[in-house]
Amino acid sequence: MSSTQTANPAAVVESRCGEFVISTDAARLDLDVIHGFLTNSYWATAIPRERVALSIEHSLCFGVYDGSGAQVGFARVITDFATFAYIADVFVLESHRGLGLGKGLMASIRRHPALQGFRRWSLSTRDAHALYAQFGFTPLKFPDRYMEILRLNPYEKSEERKIG
Repeated sequence: MSSTQTANPAAVVESRCGEFVISTDAARLDLDVIHGFLTNSYWATAIPRERVALSIEHSLCFGVYDGSGAQVGFARVITDFATFAYIADVFVLESHRGLGLGKGLMASIRRHPALQGFRRWSLSTRDAHALYAQFGFTPLKFPDRYMEILRLNPYEKSEERKIG
């Protein structure tokens, strides 16, 4: 593949992690499981179901499924498929932790054919630094170059502040 060609991001990619399947097949995603986890997470507390659905629609998503096909994990990648990827909403249900599924999920993301050759990968985590370090993530090299707009409770009912 030349440097101007990329793998088809719409193609379904699947891998195995023991008895579990990790898949980019959007048709397999269980919005109830994903929303149920995220709405109780520290980073997306009370997120509306419609927001979760919209975020999935506009991301490359990875689901983790047990032998019965039930979803037990998830992650999504926000990317331009050329230079940059941001990994978000990574989780494995508590009932399935300790089985190497987080590592399997991250390995699947990092080796996905449409996510190769990027200049920058990023993510944000409060408590999984050791996991992500195994896949090459480090603290920001130039934190003084990064800026953000951060709303700590964006899904609470409150009036939007005007920008300007």
